This record gives sequence, C-alpha cells and structure tokens, in this order.
Amino acid sequence: MAFIAVYITNQSKTAAQTIADKLLDDRLIACANIFPITATYLWQGSIANENEWVALVKTTPNNWEKLKDKVSQIHPYDVPCIMKFDVEANEAYEKWIRESVD
Repeated sequence: MAFIAVYITNQSKTAAQTIADKLLDDRLIACANIFPITATYLWQGSIANENEWVALVKTTPNNWEKLKDKVSQIHPYDVPCIMKFDVEANEAYEKWIRESVD
C-alpha cells in the first residue's frame, strides 16, 4: 500500500481546520482537503440529519495509529468518525506525501 487517506467528520469547518492544522503541525499528515457534507445517521434511537465538514487527510500507513490517537484526543464528538482507506496515486504525489511526514 502506497499511502492512506483518512476520512474524519467534524461539526464545523473550524473544527475540521483545527484538527487538520494540529495533524500538520505534528507532521502526521502531508495535507488535508476540507469539504461540507450532509450526514444522516442513527443516534440514541433517532434519525439525525446534520450538516458536517469532512477533513480528508493523507499520510503514510506508519502514521495511522498515532493519527487515530491524536484525533481521538482532540475531537469534540463522543464517537468521532476516523476511517482509513488504503490508496495509490501517481509516483510523484506518493513521494511528496512520504517526504512531508517522514
């Protein structure tokens, strides 16, 4: 696997940016894309419909555990969504990700 993309939902754009900035400061990620979504989910027995913001962050597989722990520590949700996807990209982009976090 070349690198991973991690999908993290947030209550606001500010929260997503704060988490992305902290992960960048700690060199746990190379970059983040932040975008709005509408989430529909079951929560405490009811259907919830909320506007959320996703931080889609890119890093190496070696950083997965540290990233997951850091997000869990600073995320305001009781049950944050922190999903990992194994991905591949063009060689130059993968090299840039590795160099940015190592």
